[in-house]
Amino acid sequence: MLRLTWVQPEDLLGHELRQATQDGREPKAIAARWRAAGGPEAPRTAGASPSPASRYLRQLAEDLLDELADLPSALADDEPTDLEKIRSACPEWPPPAGSRAAGAAPVPRKGGTPSAPGCATHPSSATTQSHLESAWLGRAAGCLLGKPVEKLPLEAIRQLAKSTGNWPLSTWFTERGVPQELLAAHPWNRRSAKTSLAENIDGMPEDDDLNYPLLNLLVLQRHTKSFTTTDVARTWLDELPAGRTFTAERIAYRNLLTGLEPPHTARHRNPFREWIGALIRADVHGWTNPGDPAAAAEQAHRDATLTHTANGVYAAMFTAATIAQAATGEHDVHTCLRTGLTVVPPRSRLARAVHHAIQLAREHDDFDTVVDELHATHAPSHHWVHAVPNTALIAAALTHADGDFSGSVCRAVSGGWDTDSNGATAGSIAGLLAKDPAALPDRWTAPLKNRLSTSIGDFNGIGFDTLAHLTHRETHRS
Repeated sequence: MLRLTWVQPEDLLGHELRQATQDGREPKAIAARWRAAGGPEAPRTAGASPSPASRYLRQLAEDLLDELADLPSALADDEPTDLEKIRSACPEWPPPAGSRAAGAAPVPRKGGTPSAPGCATHPSSATTQSHLESAWLGRAAGCLLGKPVEKLPLEAIRQLAKSTGNWPLSTWFTERGVPQELLAAHPWNRRSAKTSLAENIDGMPEDDDLNYPLLNLLVLQRHTKSFTTTDVARTWLDELPAGRTFTAERIAYRNLLTGLEPPHTARHRNPFREWIGALIRADVHGWTNPGDPAAAAEQAHRDATLTHTANGVYAAMFTAATIAQAATGEHDVHTCLRTGLTVVPPRSRLARAVHHAIQLAREHDDFDTVVDELHATHAPSHHWVHAVPNTALIAAALTHADGDFSGSVCRAVSGGWDTDSNGATAGSIAGLLAKDPAALPDRWTAPLKNRLSTSIGDFNGIGFDTLAHLTHRETHRS
């Protein structure tokens, strides 16, 4: 029987109960009803439980999902999703770059969040095609490094790397030399092992962490920087195969097909709305707004609200603003991260987690100690794909490595959780700071062979140099 991941009500209910606890609702009575009926816990790692639920349990799960959505949140005032409320909550929100006055009202467009105030201005000319190629390569290499250990627990990642003398992590994972009993206890990611170990890498294989930047290039090509959330939705329906979506993106895709419109697509029976999916879509918004973190954040907001709310949206905005600051080539990683935090409501869980992670990275010389502290703080209460711990880990890795490329991607991946996504985002930022593909160590870029596999549009087999050219063109389009 087909057990489709990330959409079956009986599997969503457990995730929604945890999400409700995290975002300040009170789900205990509903949780008791679910347990009394024999409802299962949420799957721990995969997106589907092994056996189908009864018709009664499935119907009950649907009803309880709707009841949970109606519960009031005690955190609503500190964690808004509306853009104007986010701006109002951020006392250091960066002024828009270019000719428009700070605080000028954006012009609404039909079909989604208004376009960003600075979107019609010309960005910094300091961002070159080489900067962008380095960022694309960095994103791909960091993603590929994390692919074989995605979903594995932290201790398994450490044991696998140590067994081949690759700890602290400094290069690709390999199966050569790993004891068979260790591989049996902690097998590589099933989907990725054939294309992401040192002995079998042959170009960049397909991954959602690269698919979404491609989709956002298409959004900009077709709709310019004034795109709406509905434009993003239409592009997905035209170009993104449903089977290439996961977690919040799969829920939103399903909601679109049932006739729901943004931003309701992000909220309806979507317990993954604060997970990492919007963050991994944010890079293009930062790359194409160099020196304008406000415009990058607002662009990321229009994208993110198709699928996410609150901290899931903030993670995308933080990433986009950080990248926009890095794209000028004029700031170190610490300044870029501080800039990213200016677009995150300071009383939100994400802001607190990122501040804590950066502080830990500054206090401890041993990054394993930083990771252990982050896991002790977040792992008991958060799924491994949640945006809060993963964004914190990315910030800690970049801070601890001082923006160095190899140090950043290796620390991000060695910290566990969503290893390929974290490696990708850290690699994008550190690659951008490196400014030139030649500045990236050959061991990371040569195996990519300037070739990306994807199922998006006509991009399959495209080179990272060509992607840099296309991105640079969108950077300078108004």
